[in-house]
Amino acid sequence: MPVTDVSDARAVLDGVRDLLPTFRDRADEAERLRVVPEASVKELEETGFFRLLQPRRFDGLEADPVTFYTAVRDISSACGSTGWVASVVGVHPWQVALFADEAQQAVWGHDTATRLSSSYAPTGKAVVTDGGYTLSGRWSFSSGCDHCSWVLLGGLVFNTDGQVVDFKTFMVPREHYQIVDVWNVVGLRGTGSNDIVVDEVFVPEAFTLSMSDTGRCFGPGQEQNTSDLYKLPFHSIFTGTITTPIVGMARGAYAEHVEMQQKRVRAAYLGEKASLDPFAAVRIARASSEIDAAWALLVNNIREEQEHVARGEKIPLALRLKVRRDQVLGTQRAIDAIDALFEASGGRALAEGTYLQRAWRDAHAGRVHAANDPERALQMYGAHEFGHKVDPGMY
Repeated sequence: MPVTDVSDARAVLDGVRDLLPTFRDRADEAERLRVVPEASVKELEETGFFRLLQPRRFDGLEADPVTFYTAVRDISSACGSTGWVASVVGVHPWQVALFADEAQQAVWGHDTATRLSSSYAPTGKAVVTDGGYTLSGRWSFSSGCDHCSWVLLGGLVFNTDGQVVDFKTFMVPREHYQIVDVWNVVGLRGTGSNDIVVDEVFVPEAFTLSMSDTGRCFGPGQEQNTSDLYKLPFHSIFTGTITTPIVGMARGAYAEHVEMQQKRVRAAYLGEKASLDPFAAVRIARASSEIDAAWALLVNNIREEQEHVARGEKIPLALRLKVRRDQVLGTQRAIDAIDALFEASGGRALAEGTYLQRAWRDAHAGRVHAANDPERALQMYGAHEFGHKVDPGMY
């Protein structure tokens, strides 16, 4: 259905679920192309998916983040690469809503279907100049960049004396950056997570956002976009977009494992049906619990943050750290479930074209994302529990 007909975020979920068989059928094509097929992106656009977190004043839905995560989880259960790209591209309207109005107008003023990719690691250098910054650098892992006409890039800001004075996100239009095709990998092959190169490009002040501001849940765009949606912590919203696809992959792997075991006959055990093996039953019970726990904690924590925002309260640092604690452990729970299911599925799970082997590769590829670094997030949580000072800027 045309996006202009989407008036209810629930309709987006229905539209996404209708597409799942198609996404599953195209999973091999995505891996072969090393990018999500254009047809899949177009179909997601038509459901209104990319508008879920977009401001209403730009034809968005300002939907509940849990609705967004649910859609991502479902897409990932059919194709991990499609779910990953949908998640990281689909969350960017939320951050664009925090930029100054001039930047929002530049992105959506002429076309509210404009999409952005990103690479937030501060591998670029920005030098303060009159009215803005001169940005240069090379950034890796910009998932879905081929389907986008703007990019969000992290960079350290240097003053004229060469000292670092800030860490910002810079918004750059397609004509000012180059995409370098480097994405030849074993997992998440279909995400097209290529490099972005910028060479001495001027970025106006209005097209930047300080991470110190987002760390305190502030952005100049809140003046126009007053919804509670845009008052949630950046690192809660964005790290959830990294864990959710992996939880979705685990759900897809679980469904395929159960189906395979119901049909499987184990020759080494005198033709016994695998589904009659009591140990097989225990394995799926454990795996399903890990998957459910990862999802339940993600949803519960976002809900708890929303309650504080709705009451006009500052979100406690302890809660923000708990979000990150459960996010990294949620990723680990989902991967542990996939590993257990894969190991118990027999040799047929190794065949090309099975969801299970692809989910195993994709989930481990997603695990190496910086947002899934468990030790750092867990150390911060533990340090705070012991009463030590913790910088909330990155959490």
